[in-house]
Amino acid sequence: MTHQVRTRNDCVVSSMPTLLLIGITALIFAILATPVARRIALLLGVVDAPSQRKIHTNPVPLLGGAAIYVAFVGALLLFGERFYIRELISILLAATLVSLCGLVDDRWTLNAYVKLVGQASAAIILLIGGVQVNLFAAPWLNWAITIVWVVGITNATNLLDNMDGLSSGVAVVCATFFLLLAAQSGQILVSALAAALIGACIGFLRYNLNPATIFMGDTGSLFIGLLLAVLGIKLRFPANQFIITWMVPLCVLALPIVDTTLVTISRLRRGKNPLTHGGKDHISHRLVALGLTRREAVLTCYLMAGVGGVFGTYIASARSFDAYIAAGVLAVLAVGVMFFFEKRAPVGA
Repeated sequence: MTHQVRTRNDCVVSSMPTLLLIGITALIFAILATPVARRIALLLGVVDAPSQRKIHTNPVPLLGGAAIYVAFVGALLLFGERFYIRELISILLAATLVSLCGLVDDRWTLNAYVKLVGQASAAIILLIGGVQVNLFAAPWLNWAITIVWVVGITNATNLLDNMDGLSSGVAVVCATFFLLLAAQSGQILVSALAAALIGACIGFLRYNLNPATIFMGDTGSLFIGLLLAVLGIKLRFPANQFIITWMVPLCVLALPIVDTTLVTISRLRRGKNPLTHGGKDHISHRLVALGLTRREAVLTCYLMAGVGGVFGTYIASARSFDAYIAAGVLAVLAVGVMFFFEKRAPVGA
């Protein structure tokens, strides 16, 4: 009897049809569910009204995030029989919790600190399910970093949802890099999560690109943010050292991290509370202030997210010296971008 060894490449090839099926299913579900969510939002009065700190001039239905949620979960439930059940359940529970917090906020407005508690609770659910950062020998330190990472990225994606097609499009870019990196390592669960997220967000983008007929609301942005945080945590690189690969998720998610850092610094400099004070001070707003159209600003943000993904992909397989040089270059670029926008681009209220 011949003994056959199943290689990592064999695993990747065999899982690709399933990943494609998950992505296409999520795409179709999102295309079908988004108009339904729009009608429900109009019937229930769940709309985003214009205000001084917002760029749209007419009320726009929310609940697009509900369509993304249904598309994502539906695709995984249909084709997720091979996944680690405990981890998948914890991920879906945590994602559902932040989505519910977002739904309440979309309908009735939720206190910012209450939302933070909900996000921290979601991070604890992930820890219970075994989804956590594993960088240090001390468990408590890994737990603390996991909570900070989940809450931070979830909020960063929420803050990034400030222009038509921006947050969902950036999520597609980031999730695509996570999918490619996970597939190369034969990580089926991470690949499936990324594929479902990509499909759901692309399907939603059909209705969310400028001029948008529906917004995802906090229901969607918090959901997407938590999933991106999970993808960053779950990503593994067996062929390289963790002293190098810990930087990869930071690079892939560089745009939301840089945008949130810029907004936080800018608001603190102006004596504003970053958690409770909104404004037209994001990268996208500043690009428009420099003369770009809204669609051009969004596409530029997609490109910036892609640059971060390229750096992350390079670092994933680089040697230690080269990886840190690349990370240093990206860090300098990020600081330069923040300095430029803070000094040269006008800031809204």
